[in-house]
Amino acid sequence: MTRFTLASVATLLAGAAAAGAQEKVVAVTPNTADRRVDVAVGAQPFTSYVWPARLAKPVLYPIRTARGSFVTRGFPLDPRPGERVDHPHQVGLWFNHGDVNGVDFWNNSEVRSAEERAKMGTVRHEKVVAAASGSPGRLVTEASWVMPDGGTALSEHTRWTFRAGADWRSIERRTVLTAGDRKVTFTDNKEGMLGLRVARALEEPSDKPEVFTDASGRPTTVAALDNTGVNGVYTSSEGLTGAKVWGTRARWVALSGKLGDEDVVLLLFDHPKNPGHPTYWHARGYGLFAANPFGAKVFSDGKEELHFSIEKGGTAALRHLLLILPGPFSKEKAEHAYAQFAAAR
Repeated sequence: MTRFTLASVATLLAGAAAAGAQEKVVAVTPNTADRRVDVAVGAQPFTSYVWPARLAKPVLYPIRTARGSFVTRGFPLDPRPGERVDHPHQVGLWFNHGDVNGVDFWNNSEVRSAEERAKMGTVRHEKVVAAASGSPGRLVTEASWVMPDGGTALSEHTRWTFRAGADWRSIERRTVLTAGDRKVTFTDNKEGMLGLRVARALEEPSDKPEVFTDASGRPTTVAALDNTGVNGVYTSSEGLTGAKVWGTRARWVALSGKLGDEDVVLLLFDHPKNPGHPTYWHARGYGLFAANPFGAKVFSDGKEELHFSIEKGGTAALRHLLLILPGPFSKEKAEHAYAQFAAAR
């Protein structure tokens, strides 16, 4: 198979000269006392892997472009003026699901009542296995998916690869989930699975409040806000745009728009070896950008259904890539980049 070289992909997508797309050293610096691992390119922060006690899972937060603009929402860890304050469980880039053996991992947050949280699952960071700076930077982490009774449903082993060029960034996540002493089922549920909550400017403009209900019937109101500077547009590999992307299958989805005067493209890729490929997209105009292979029933309006299971002691692997690039968006270049990702070892 072809070796995956992000530098060549970034050159193509960004239209940059080869020298401009040359990979830079990415510094990966653990600080376990502060419950974080910082990732930087020179003096420029890129992202951090964090597991604060107030969150029910580890996340990458915040995530920045090569120019330093935030692509992720600040709330609830560091709220910014003018942004939404709904769905406090949607923080940075995270990975979990709304129904694992009947337990909700997705919606767990500090705003839930004690009674609600007692019935929800937590992804608990266990340790940093390895961290190495270089071109690329690498991080290996382990976590446990903990059930309300304190038992571990899944052990998670994740390899992160961070790459950077003069005007681009990338994050690759390879996760292996191992079932414990019993079979684990990801019950068909729209709340999942790899989620990114984006900055206000990358949302789609909306002039009315909306109410979104999760799989357990809990409603969340998303208020109408001033749309000044809000200009995000979803585009899928299947040619759909805007709100039409939600609930459809695609190999990749792009979110493009301007962060101030910076033209940005976020490309999220679903690897062809992932369960449920091509994944369904739980991509909402209010800023949730998520790939969910295990929500077929809701997304297909009942035409499909998938209850994905891992047998006792068995494993499942999932692999995704997030590219953060300068605009404008080009479907042809995105397809070329996806082909390289799909062919990579």
